[in-house]
Amino acid sequence: MTKIIALSNQKGGVGKTTTAVNLATGLAAFGKRVLVIDFDPQGNTSTAFGVEKMVNTKNSYALLMQDASLSEVVTKTNVPNLDVVPSTIHLSGAEVELVPVMARERRLEEALSGSVDDYDYVFIDCPPSLGLLTLNALTAATDVMVPLQCEFFAMEGLSQLFQTIDLVKKSLNASLKLSGVLLTMFDTRNKLSSVVEDDVRRHLGDKVYKTMIPRNVRVSEAPSFGKPVLLHDVRCAGSQAYIKLAGEIIKRDQKTSGVLPSMEVAA
Repeated sequence: MTKIIALSNQKGGVGKTTTAVNLATGLAAFGKRVLVIDFDPQGNTSTAFGVEKMVNTKNSYALLMQDASLSEVVTKTNVPNLDVVPSTIHLSGAEVELVPVMARERRLEEALSGSVDDYDYVFIDCPPSLGLLTLNALTAATDVMVPLQCEFFAMEGLSQLFQTIDLVKKSLNASLKLSGVLLTMFDTRNKLSSVVEDDVRRHLGDKVYKTMIPRNVRVSEAPSFGKPVLLHDVRCAGSQAYIKLAGEIIKRDQKTSGVLPSMEVAA
């Protein structure tokens, strides 16, 4: 069964796009078939994969507005087993254009239904808001992953996101579940990072992934080369963390501690 994971947090700059790009790459390296849907009008996910954001190309806006099918908007990346649906600024207009449309919260769900069976994982990179685009993503998803920056305001807004998830479960998607909270930008030199980690783990327990993503300059610079950090520098701390996270997710999904599949990532 395909797992559709929405990466959501109303706070910007917490690592949603970075995680979508690099976790997807890590899972693809383990031989999983992965699709990433850029559902943010800024289109940073598209840039990170080196996909040119041309206004006239088929993209997530066309998919949401039912002007194109999923197969028509999927673009191959330079990562084996990994495809992407790119985004452009036009997607920002969907929030207004869909207001008078019936069942507007289910447009993405309808577009993906029966079309993602060939993938093991589908990641939806949500915008930093709880608007109609994020609502579509949560309605279409089987799971939601919450990247959380290891800084002072990390917990602020998290309760509101959880309330939104509960509302979606009650009215639109009863099977939606929290796959986990991912601590990002962890800095071992900063005591505050450890304080935030302890606080989050105390409140959320095993809903927090064991793997944490460190603050790492190679992760930050990789998008400027149009490639995931695992292709930019597989040996850096950021790449190794995302490889470890991919392994943790596979173990969780398989519910076994057996040996993982072999992995191939170009150095």
